[in-house]
Amino acid sequence: MIHYTQTPIQQINQERVQAAGIKLFIKREDMNHPHISGNKWWKLKYNLIKADELGYKTILTFGGAYSNHIYSTAAATKQCHFESIGIIRGEETVPLNPTLHFAKDMGMQLHYVSREAYRMKTEYEFIKDLKNTNGDFYLIPEGGSNELAVKGCAEFGRNLINELDFDYVCLPVGTGATMAGVVAGIGNTKRVIGFSVLKGGNFLLAHVETYLLNYSDSYFSNWEINTDYHFGGYAKYTNELIDFKKQFETEYEIPLDKIYTAKMMAGIFDLIQKDYFKRGSTVLAIHTGGLQGNII
Repeated sequence: MIHYTQTPIQQINQERVQAAGIKLFIKREDMNHPHISGNKWWKLKYNLIKADELGYKTILTFGGAYSNHIYSTAAATKQCHFESIGIIRGEETVPLNPTLHFAKDMGMQLHYVSREAYRMKTEYEFIKDLKNTNGDFYLIPEGGSNELAVKGCAEFGRNLINELDFDYVCLPVGTGATMAGVVAGIGNTKRVIGFSVLKGGNFLLAHVETYLLNYSDSYFSNWEINTDYHFGGYAKYTNELIDFKKQFETEYEIPLDKIYTAKMMAGIFDLIQKDYFKRGSTVLAIHTGGLQGNII
């Protein structure tokens, strides 16, 4: 099993936060592993256990050229003694970028497919062709997002309750699996706010609902997704976001990645200024790792 390092919860002391009458903390899941950091650790945990239980020797997954998931899966499979195959969206570019260079160094076989073909990645015939070419494998979806990922993130959510008494928990949202897990793990006792990193991210509501339905028979009414802080969309950012990121890192000495956590923290600070959170409440932000994404 991949090693996990217990991570701290740090308080963010800032004048605007204090003036709003709230307490703000950040859970430093970016520190849980050198290469399998943040939510990726929890999303991969039970997938790797299941692959081992079923006797698979090879893991195959999907991602873009700068994918945190490809990076983390390459490291996790090497540590757990699996062979790994990464199906990469787009043409190969030489020299390899740092993400793909790292994945290759970890032993991952990289296979490139056109963007048109990549859109077929969930189709039966496409998977069948991959098995004909590569032999049998355990498949982990793009982003590591499936029911076993939700199970791991639900475990993380349950752990949070024992670490801090909070009223709101905030996290960035890409596919919705991590959020679904946190919602299920925390239950209806706390409010969960997701910050979409995707432009037009309203469709994520249905994704989270589907993950929750597949994972649990319980009904959860304790969550919402804010779509106002995508800063241009996935893997995009603005000068405003970069300025916020630099100022935050200078002031608190906590690194953020510009694809996920910087957007969430900028959103939280803006909502604090707008008096969104109730006075006297405690807000916990989850740092989902992915710092290697800063190379984009």
